[in-house]
Amino acid sequence: MINASTLRIIGPQGENFGEMSKSDAIAKAREFGSDLIEISPNANPPVAKIMDYGKFQYDQNKKQKAQKAKSHSVEVKGVQVKIGTDENDLSIKAKKASKWLTEGHRVKIELFLPGRSKYLEKVFLEERLKRLLKLLTTDFKIAEDIKKSARGIAMIIEKK
Repeated sequence: MINASTLRIIGPQGENFGEMSKSDAIAKAREFGSDLIEISPNANPPVAKIMDYGKFQYDQNKKQKAQKAKSHSVEVKGVQVKIGTDENDLSIKAKKASKWLTEGHRVKIELFLPGRSKYLEKVFLEERLKRLLKLLTTDFKIAEDIKKSARGIAMIIEKK
């Protein structure tokens, strides 16, 4: 619904008809056998275009679908290890993390620290977390450095 008294009118082929009153614009649209569609309501004066409303809706839907297809959501996948996790288990988790990295996801590597192990030396805990990084087969970069998390310490990596 167009509320302004004067509008800037654009024709069906993109030609500029200038500013005119709302009633004149509607009459011009009927002359072309089309509809008057408000394109930019926040402009001063508001911009309206003479075109078929069905075509306008079709174009809008097409633009939305194209935009949705271009957007790629990046998930943050998680790998959790403990202080005493064995090398074999670490290699399995590293394979899974490498697979996720090649798919384009970010990977959160978390060192789970139960009870009093939260108070161990920071250097020791970081070394335990970095054991997994050495086993990764995919090139990666650190997106978020090691920091405390709710259950221990964690870091986020992503593909280079």
